[in-house]
Amino acid sequence: MALEALLREVWRQRGGILLSCALLYALAAALVWNWPRSFVAVAIVAPSETTGIATSSLLTPSPFLQPSLLDQRPGGNFAVYLAALRAPEAAAVLARETPLLAQIEARRAALPLGPLRRLLGLRLVADADDALTFLERNFAATPSLTSVTWTLELVHRDRASALDMLQRLHAQAETRVRETLAELAGRRIAALEARLRIEPDLFLRNSLFELLAQQQRAALVVAADEAAAARLVSLPMVEIRPSVPNRPLLLVLLAIVIPGAVILAVTCRILLRPALPPVLTPPPRATTWRAPAEPPAARKEPVLTRLQGGDGA
Repeated sequence: MALEALLREVWRQRGGILLSCALLYALAAALVWNWPRSFVAVAIVAPSETTGIATSSLLTPSPFLQPSLLDQRPGGNFAVYLAALRAPEAAAVLARETPLLAQIEARRAALPLGPLRRLLGLRLVADADDALTFLERNFAATPSLTSVTWTLELVHRDRASALDMLQRLHAQAETRVRETLAELAGRRIAALEARLRIEPDLFLRNSLFELLAQQQRAALVVAADEAAAARLVSLPMVEIRPSVPNRPLLLVLLAIVIPGAVILAVTCRILLRPALPPVLTPPPRATTWRAPAEPPAARKEPVLTRLQGGDGA
């Protein structure tokens, strides 16, 4: 089909296209407007190695160095902290210390999908796996492009629950790193003290005393410092009005996507439509036979002649 014919056919169906766009946009807008909205709890943290006493450097034999200037992945205790925020232990803490599981069960049993779940025999009881799935979907840690800070965000439909869960996640990850560092320092101190009891060499004893003092200092820093992995730049806070999903943005996107999708569907339907059979011309009407007309007689032109003998006098 030629482009002119295709555009002409699309223009001929403009009324149906406009009606379809209006109906689809009204349906999608109603779904977006009635979709449950959620609150976002936000906290800003920074690696403790760059904002306080470098506890990890006290526990390592050599100072921590980045692999390269282009590698901006977190390292040290802060990397352990970020991993602990999404670990199964964090999900277990939320399931044990917050009403997350009860909220998930109430959401599953609510209308309109609750009766359908019961009819199909689907599971309604929430467990630790559901808490981990909730954490993976609704928690995000985003690095800043202009500084070393990270933004922690947790989305939940209940405002108080969102703030409480974010605070517990931060406390659990910080406690996990602190316990790991304290155990590491304690094991090293015990090993050094045991070696000092049996070491007779004075020079080796002096070196062991230096290592022991370093590990004792590290254990003291872990016990005394308020942040072992991540220092809070901004305390966890939650917004007053829900912002997820972003209704104005979704409505604008729907206003752009729906007309394009409808026009594309109409164009595909026109192109895939089978071609119509050619229109048969009607047979000529039966007429009486007529003899062919005689051709007209040829016109005779006058010819001037000149007589013989004289000038015609």
